[in-house]
Amino acid sequence: MAPFSIFIFSLLSALLPTVLAQTWTSCNPLNTTNCPTNPALGSNATFKWNGTMADSKIWNTTAGQVQWTDKGGEFIINGRGDSPTIQSNFYIFFGVVSIIMQAATGQGVVSSIVLESDDLDEVDWEFLGGNTTHVETNYFGKGNTTSYDRAIYYPVSTPQTTYHNYTVHWTSAAIEWWIDDNMVRTLKYEDALGGKNFPQTPMNVRLGIWPGGDEANSNGTIEWAGGLVDYHGGPYTMIVQQVYVQDFTSGKEYSYGDMTGSYQSIKVTNGTSKALAEINAPHGVSGHWNALPKTARIAIVASAAGVATLSLLAIIFCCIKQRRAGRREHAEIEAQREKEAAELVEYKRQMADGAFSQSSRY
Repeated sequence: MAPFSIFIFSLLSALLPTVLAQTWTSCNPLNTTNCPTNPALGSNATFKWNGTMADSKIWNTTAGQVQWTDKGGEFIINGRGDSPTIQSNFYIFFGVVSIIMQAATGQGVVSSIVLESDDLDEVDWEFLGGNTTHVETNYFGKGNTTSYDRAIYYPVSTPQTTYHNYTVHWTSAAIEWWIDDNMVRTLKYEDALGGKNFPQTPMNVRLGIWPGGDEANSNGTIEWAGGLVDYHGGPYTMIVQQVYVQDFTSGKEYSYGDMTGSYQSIKVTNGTSKALAEINAPHGVSGHWNALPKTARIAIVASAAGVATLSLLAIIFCCIKQRRAGRREHAEIEAQREKEAAELVEYKRQMADGAFSQSSRY
């Protein structure tokens, strides 16, 4: 694999407008003791993106824009300079990361799952758009790029047209890569340069797509990616349906106790993490609604529709009833008017007859 750090430098030298690298750090704890703490997950969580977008308080878009559709989170290269990337705002200190996804097609296009530490420990899945039969697994310790012999490819059935579950199981003793229900690779701590190259510090999760075959990259990177990208043949889309993350450490945050980068130096602050609080307490009406199971939402909609129908029928019934009552009231008033008019006529007749009789006497 060609590390993303080489890729970002080549893009910057070409003056492309966006930062497309996934492996970078804003503060390396191996170089300073002033780096901020790493917010933990401290538990486990499942993020389903087929129909809902990622919570921006938990996931941060670091490049481009991810399209949220019923298929999932779509990471799309439409043209040169596109490299949509998202990463978790939380870290795990050993754990499980399981991604259900479909890789992008396209020669030179790379779909990636990356676990990354602030001190550049790294665990990878890499999918080359032109390789329809294998996926690459890889790792780096402390950003060590003195050799590129750690990548191993494993067979997988049509990764660009079929959804598969790609899992990393990470402990202080070993890393396992799984495809669906099959473990394909194990890296023991002692086998990674006696542990010096073994990823062992808190890592966040980074998902994205990038043009490894861009003409601005080195010949080695382009060759590794499978050749030059044909931007006119796109768009090229990587789709992530679901992300499961389990943090093997319970805590609020992680910090480096010294500058060794050893897992024994990591300090754990007890408490509930911000990520876990956000996951367990959706905010606002839309948050509570999205948190409900689909069946519950269907039941609520059906119930609301039923209530609305009954309310409409009640209104119609009341209107008809009121209209009928109005007709009866109007008829009664008219009858009373006719009665009073008849009585007035009779009264006038009687008065006229009385006056005639009185005049006859004289």
